[in-house]
Amino acid sequence: METLFEFTKGMSREQTSYCPGCTHGIAHRLIMEALCERGELGSAIGAAPVGCSIVAAKYMDIDICECMHGRAPAIATGIKRVHPDKMVFTYQGDGDLASIGTCEIIHAAHRGDLITTFFINNAIYGMTGGQMAPTTLIGQKTTTSVEGRSAAASGKPLRMSEIIATIDGAAFVERVSLDSPGNVRKAKKAVLAALEVQKQKKGFGFVEFLSTCPTNWGLDPVSALEWLKKDMIPYYPTGNLKKPAEVE
Repeated sequence: METLFEFTKGMSREQTSYCPGCTHGIAHRLIMEALCERGELGSAIGAAPVGCSIVAAKYMDIDICECMHGRAPAIATGIKRVHPDKMVFTYQGDGDLASIGTCEIIHAAHRGDLITTFFINNAIYGMTGGQMAPTTLIGQKTTTSVEGRSAAASGKPLRMSEIIATIDGAAFVERVSLDSPGNVRKAKKAVLAALEVQKQKKGFGFVEFLSTCPTNWGLDPVSALEWLKKDMIPYYPTGNLKKPAEVE
């Protein structure tokens, strides 16, 4: 019989601990599929910090260094400089990358470090209790903005892809969404392209995934996908912001 589906190489056969409807697992699979297709699975090294991201080491069957909160880019930079032939990436959430680790990500891009960052933006702190993150939308309720985020009190949400794209050392920047099969396919293309940029030593690569957090949003999985599409994408428009002309 014809084989229609095979378990993704690079993924461990572990039962997920992510909440129902969480799209972290989709991002994991896309990254592992892309590494396989690029022939880089055996040379890949990841860096995942505190937060929901840290359990990536449980599901990605590759070498992964678990890092302090926000410090994955600094760790990945060190790994890449010691092992320049390896495919090195960070896997980070928004509370981690856009708040605690802002310094690290900005300067990794500024240096043009030959690493790739996969940024999960679900507009909230996940593992630590559903607090407001720098990416939380105006009016969005969290455990630390119970009446909804206000611009007057907290400023407007940070658009990290747009910030990174202004930095000369950043060679590839794209924002994708995990809300539909079509957008998942586009997300994989972005992952493949970002890895190719690293392979060609063009500079720093950055892929932002718009993702769901049904538990902390207080929504069921289907409603969470709808909220992502209706509320997040208008503020965080998807698409490529920067790439070398020779990389597709």
